[in-house]
Amino acid sequence: MYIAMVSAECAPIAKAGGLGDFVQGLARELAIRGNQVEIFLPKYDVLRFDRIWNLTKCHRDLWVPYYDQWVHCDVECGEVDGLKCYFIDEHARENFFRRGKIYGEPDDPNRFAFYCRAVLEFMYKSGRHPDVIHCNDWQTGLVPVLLYEIYQALGMTHSRVCYTLHNMGHQGVVGEHVLRQVGLRPDRLLVMERLLDPVSHRAGNLMKGGIVFSNFVTTVSPRYAWEIQHTDQGMGLQGVLQYYDRKFGGVLNGIDYSVWNPELDTHLPKPYGPDSLPNKAASKRALRERVGLEDVFKPIISVVSRLDRQKGVDLIRHAIYHTLKSGCQFVLLGSAPEPKVNELFWGIKHEMDANPDCHLELTYNEELSHLIYGGADMILIPSVYEPCGLTQMIAMKYGVVPIVRRVGGLADTVFDANYSDKPFEERNGYLFDELTPASLEAAMDRAIGLWFRFPEYFRQLRTNGMRADNSWNKPGQQYLDIYHHLRG
Repeated sequence: MYIAMVSAECAPIAKAGGLGDFVQGLARELAIRGNQVEIFLPKYDVLRFDRIWNLTKCHRDLWVPYYDQWVHCDVECGEVDGLKCYFIDEHARENFFRRGKIYGEPDDPNRFAFYCRAVLEFMYKSGRHPDVIHCNDWQTGLVPVLLYEIYQALGMTHSRVCYTLHNMGHQGVVGEHVLRQVGLRPDRLLVMERLLDPVSHRAGNLMKGGIVFSNFVTTVSPRYAWEIQHTDQGMGLQGVLQYYDRKFGGVLNGIDYSVWNPELDTHLPKPYGPDSLPNKAASKRALRERVGLEDVFKPIISVVSRLDRQKGVDLIRHAIYHTLKSGCQFVLLGSAPEPKVNELFWGIKHEMDANPDCHLELTYNEELSHLIYGGADMILIPSVYEPCGLTQMIAMKYGVVPIVRRVGGLADTVFDANYSDKPFEERNGYLFDELTPASLEAAMDRAIGLWFRFPEYFRQLRTNGMRADNSWNKPGQQYLDIYHHLRG
């Protein structure tokens, strides 16, 4: 099967969050199973060019409609970890993808609308007819709209579209000019049955367009699928998802064990696995040395996260002080896009600079993240909402016990040590329900108490998590089943 993955991100060359890992992991799994997989991306100026092999210009003079003009583009192709990638290199005077960042520009809707039109124009001009075009999040929501409104009449009748929702918190709510920009008719599309935003009745919603026009819609965990249909986690699109229930489902993400595996990880001083867990102590020593923590008999509680409201920053802040009060050590790795949150955590960092039990690293460092997973005993994820979450799955593979809020994919992957209906050999962490310090402390205290008083039981939780299969094997097959359903 020929599968085209269309996305704003792909790890490791263009990664801002879990979307990048999803595209890389699923594409690799599909390719391993013998499918022809091609990934389409903008040619950002911040790509990790050192991870792209044989980057060459494969299509010159691609002219893409833009309002009543045409914008000149080239398309380059290369290999990323064995996967074929195509990069849209636009030469617009707006410099859509030469901004020094992937997201965060005022004209992001215009940038990615142009990208959607350019991808389909390239497929059309180069004679590509994928069996399935797999689109992701609001940035590619116009691809199925353009396919069925424009390109199907030009002969692109073969392709079906699978559309994955990664985060309902960002939907691409836009003015009608964004539709006109790519050659679509606002009078035809800005109606409730198509792209009209359910909340702002004068605006278009690109994510809604993806849902309405695609052939199948997925999201990244079964629990999150239920939440966004039946609670305010749907952020206004609950009714749309209920209406299209017949073509909607949740598929739990996997993680790439060729990247996240303590038995193979070159960032760790000594490899280890569930049958060689004592070797994890070398990573704990190395982590303490790297971040300046005292080498004492205490557990290390960690946070590896983007520091924004979705991730529960108020509870993360509270957890720092509760960790230290409980006789433990705390390590945080993450950056805050919001200035007030950034200021808050920099204040805590300065406060803790001389504390031998606490270190905050307010950036993102891939190498250090591996060492934190290798050296930590517990990881905290107090999310307000969490579509899937890769952090808890990575942590468990490294023998780190997760303490998480019972939402989204966290609830699908973490099973409470004390209160789960799973057999003990499948229990792997601690959950709490309320977004309150008291609820968080109760879960932390249970985990910390087990570490100090019953180390053998804590070790069993570690190995339970390490032996769980959170690879792309099962979700890869589920996506292939969806693709075959669409083709059937």
